[in-house]
Amino acid sequence: MKDVQLVVGRIGRAHGIRGEVTVEVRTDEPELRLGPGAVLATDPADRGPLTIASGRVHSGRLLLRFTGVDDRNAAEALRNTLLVADVDPDERPEDPEEFYDHQLIDLDVVLTDGTPVGRITEISHLPSQDLFIVERPDGSEVMIPFVEEIVTGIDLDEQRAVIDPPPGLIDTERAEIASTREDGA
Repeated sequence: MKDVQLVVGRIGRAHGIRGEVTVEVRTDEPELRLGPGAVLATDPADRGPLTIASGRVHSGRLLLRFTGVDDRNAAEALRNTLLVADVDPDERPEDPEEFYDHQLIDLDVVLTDGTPVGRITEISHLPSQDLFIVERPDGSEVMIPFVEEIVTGIDLDEQRAVIDPPPGLIDTERAEIASTREDGA
């Protein structure tokens, strides 16, 4: 099976004069994905691949230096580049309560009683929380906060996410109408 590409970071501004850059980390496993020797693809693709020569934390920010990027000008030229890691699609995070985006995309979303809500089409990573972007059977979208109180279960084998939304988060009447249309009623 072909590897899945995950965005694991975004390069920020240059730091110092020796080619270091700040990196906005976008992975829960930075020690695995952003360690020395890691080779990362880039977006835009013409800026990579990049090999991590060294890394350190300074004032709460991750600083990386890449092989061949030896001065501030070269580092600044990488600003806003996305760092992309190839991951085996069968690989799972160490924590059983964590998931990669590619594992969640296309999961069916159902209420706790089994009523279909839609299908996850995107994961939006916001500063305060992640959101499932769910496409309803009628083509509309609903945003579901990916928090334990609402997303009560993820079953990768069954390819579904079970939610228990608070009143008003989703229009359950539309979900029930869509469900009866699918059943032929």
